[in-house]
Amino acid sequence: MPTTTPEHDQRIAEMKFFSVYPHYVTKVEKKGRTVEELHEVIEWLTGFNSEDLEQMIEEKVTFKEFFDRATINPNAEMIKGVICGYRIEDIETKLTRECRYLDKVVDELAKGRKLEKIMRVPK
Repeated sequence: MPTTTPEHDQRIAEMKFFSVYPHYVTKVEKKGRTVEELHEVIEWLTGFNSEDLEQMIEEKVTFKEFFDRATINPNAEMIKGVICGYRIEDIETKLTRECRYLDKVVDELAKGRKLEKIMRVPK
């Protein structure tokens, strides 16, 4: 599978977090998961708690601003697989890879995966 293009990376950088967040909520709730669980996996990945997320939604931050402020969990590198047609571990652009980490953990939550598995808790 191809790595991302500069145009693709630019589109992701400019996307607004507030416009994508409701889709995350809908996706997990449709599968019987909660907003609290969603926030738990987002906090694990980025360090942002619920108040931080609300603040960034109000500020209408871009994904670039969102991930510039984030403290990515060191275990995030353990997130592997294909999302949106790209193999996460092959994505060279840091921001795009971090966005795909977020997409992947939301997907896993919606698919019913246990929180400790999503959050890559070492055995």
